[in-house]
Amino acid sequence: MGRRGSHVVVATCVVLAVAVLGACDPAAPLAPSTAPPDVTATRAPQKSTPPPPIQTSTPTPAPAPPAPPAFRSTIATITPDLASRMSSSWRPGCPVALEDLRYVTVSYHGFAGEVAQGEVVVHADAADDIVTVFHALWDAGYPVRSMRLVDDFGASDDASMDADNTSAFNCRAVTGGTGWSEHAYGRAIDINPRENPYVVGRHVAPSAGAAFSGRPDLPGVIHDDDLVVRAFASVGWGWGGDWSSPTDYQHFSATGR
Repeated sequence: MGRRGSHVVVATCVVLAVAVLGACDPAAPLAPSTAPPDVTATRAPQKSTPPPPIQTSTPTPAPAPPAPPAFRSTIATITPDLASRMSSSWRPGCPVALEDLRYVTVSYHGFAGEVAQGEVVVHADAADDIVTVFHALWDAGYPVRSMRLVDDFGASDDASMDADNTSAFNCRAVTGGTGWSEHAYGRAIDINPRENPYVVGRHVAPSAGAAFSGRPDLPGVIHDDDLVVRAFASVGWGWGGDWSSPTDYQHFSATGR
């Protein structure tokens, strides 16, 4: 190819030299080009950050409803202070001594739904029976209007009945007679006298009890074989509502009299 060929070789050498940054001999054979190494950047592994926990709102539990009041009762001997308070209902010559009586308190439900602590005086051998009965009445929700010693009414049976008061011991004669009432022994109790009056002929006591003499199905009214009658029957007490004449719907006694 003469000189022209050598010029081509030189030119090619120059181009290749530039490409590979090196000189070449025009007479030497072309060396194969070496490609730069494929360098891949190596990144340090990154720690993965876990996502934040999902915040879930826990509902505040509703406050628990208050526990219903529990039945409470006490049985105690007659203290000097209580004996002084009972000066209207007890006196020397009564058929039972003070030491044979007991002061009993029991819980009861009022007609308006209120809860109260009532009090009665009964014979010592009747005290447990009264607690048992009133616990059953409490559980059944039977309402009682008032439950105070008859002495708060001057030991007047009429005044206590007019107040619809439940009472027990009272050293008095039987109604309409001269012998001792079972109340004088502390073995009888009158329950809600207005709703459960004493009836003989056309006479009704208390007078406000006339509205209940027909035995309407109303709160506090005692009926044959109802929960009140059964509660007293469970401790062996009889009901005056079973008498033919007089009929004493309020009266319960250990002897049935």
